[in-house]
Amino acid sequence: MKKNRYTIAVVQLNLNDVPENNLKKCTEWVRKAAKKGAEVISLPELYSSHYFCQSEDTDNFALAEPLYSTSFQAFSALAKELGVVIIVPFFEKRMAGVYHNSAYIIDADGSEAGLYRKMHIPDDPHYYEKFYFTPGDLGFKTIPTRKGNIGTLICWDQWYPEAARLTALQGAEVLFYPTAIGWHPKEKEEFGANQQGAWMNVMKGHAVANGIYVAAANRIGLEKYLPNTDGIQFWGSSFICGPQGEILAQASQDQEEILMAEVDLTLQENVRQNWPFLRDRRIDMYGGITKRAID
Repeated sequence: MKKNRYTIAVVQLNLNDVPENNLKKCTEWVRKAAKKGAEVISLPELYSSHYFCQSEDTDNFALAEPLYSTSFQAFSALAKELGVVIIVPFFEKRMAGVYHNSAYIIDADGSEAGLYRKMHIPDDPHYYEKFYFTPGDLGFKTIPTRKGNIGTLICWDQWYPEAARLTALQGAEVLFYPTAIGWHPKEKEEFGANQQGAWMNVMKGHAVANGIYVAAANRIGLEKYLPNTDGIQFWGSSFICGPQGEILAQASQDQEEILMAEVDLTLQENVRQNWPFLRDRRIDMYGGITKRAID
């Protein structure tokens, strides 16, 4: 019988290293989270390498891996051993010339519960993701697991209420956002507080609007591997919030941490009964949402 409560965790890490070391490190941190009682555990975006999208360099495609290879094999075995669900964001090589920013949802028995491919792909200074990633083609979906119904979106997806809503409408109890976001160091003093605040506020808004738990797993550390650039200072601040946007756990800006919180389905139902935003939607009036602009 499905439980009304289960414990989720996000792992905040510095991942500015080679894939073999990052795999070993992430395995150790997942073990720590499971030992603390976590049942669903998410790693940050593109866990296995530095954030290579700071430049447009074809050599970086060598970091991609085919489906069900290194990452899946390692974390599938770990999930089965520990009896936990693991969200593993990775750089997917689908075929020559077609690559995705993806995430496995690996069930507690080691099987693949689902696969998500990042839908919204940014192209900003030092976030040149369109050079590397084909937009996802699997849609927004909720993944049933042995622990609960999980929705997984990735980083830039977190700015889009449509993504959160469509995932929630399929029965997700929690939205996970594996993330790699930070400051351009020269902008931090002037714009940093507002940028970070907007990032948190938009996801808290998704929690409120959908009566859903939200968990964001970010990186930390300065990743500067290109000459004549300041790099990106990842701002950490990973967090978990409840269905009214209440912060249940929040990390620092600069420390490796495990955040944990309980998903309470009875509370979620109570919130949705008292704040019936899903009931009161005017679905007969939303046709324009599929247009780029309404003239």
